Amino acid sequence: MAVLVNRVPRVRGVRVQVPILPAVTFVLLLALAALWLLPLAWIALTGLKPESEIIRLPIQWLPVHPTTENFGTALTTSRTANIARAFFNSTVVATGETLFTLIIDAMAGYALARLQFRGRAVVFGIIVASLMVPLQITLVPLYLMFEGVGWLNSYHALILPGLSRAFGVFLMRQFFLALPRDLQDAAKIDGAGPFMTFTRVALPLVKPALAALGIFTFLRSWNEFTWPLIAISSNEMMTLPVALARLLGSYRVEYGIVMAGATVSALPLIIVFFLAQRQIIQGVALTGMKD
Repeated sequence: MAVLVNRVPRVRGVRVQVPILPAVTFVLLLALAALWLLPLAWIALTGLKPESEIIRLPIQWLPVHPTTENFGTALTTSRTANIARAFFNSTVVATGETLFTLIIDAMAGYALARLQFRGRAVVFGIIVASLMVPLQITLVPLYLMFEGVGWLNSYHALILPGLSRAFGVFLMRQFFLALPRDLQDAAKIDGAGPFMTFTRVALPLVKPALAALGIFTFLRSWNEFTWPLIAISSNEMMTLPVALARLLGSYRVEYGIVMAGATVSALPLIIVFFLAQRQIIQGVALTGMKD
């Protein structure tokens, strides 16, 4: 297909051709990026405004008298929620879930992709079918189970339900299926058992998938709201989404403090994305790789 170009008359005897299609694509992507960043910029700037400027009309984008008081109040107040403590709780829960998910889902995906055992197809079918089960159906049984063992209001209740998800097992299985069969046979000839083949041969080759799964799991766990809201009732064990909801209050909303808390909660996600965006793209791009 011919490249769409803007043909410009000769300039000093040289015919200049300016590609239009890449330029249009760049402008569209730039506009979409600005549109995506607009709410984030509004949240951060509102957190820097005093309350009188937030409710002023017409809307002022830039703070006239910028202040960090809202951030200080959001991180230190304990009237409705302790954001600093919630930040620590979310970090512990998201990190724990991510580490356990990578281990469990990788091992399950490898077993379903490379090991031969009776009922493998049935097990994989059940895992895929569980993708269609809404989370809301499992909330009551989970609550009763954790209440029965006395683990409500603890890290056990926040971490254990998210240790492994069907999506992660399915994703890892697809990546292990894409690896050449010859590598497994060569490792077997060299005397490697199934576990050594998994750890020394297969696992290093699926690093992009592990990185993508780890990032997706961290983001999901960081933003999880429904289950922590049900399982936790004390301020000391609240995660960030629940604590931010408590900042809204019942009778009066302090928008500056809420926006400051939202900015603090979004910072780790933005940092993780910019540090690992290459792994995310590789993990998604290699999903369809075949032997």
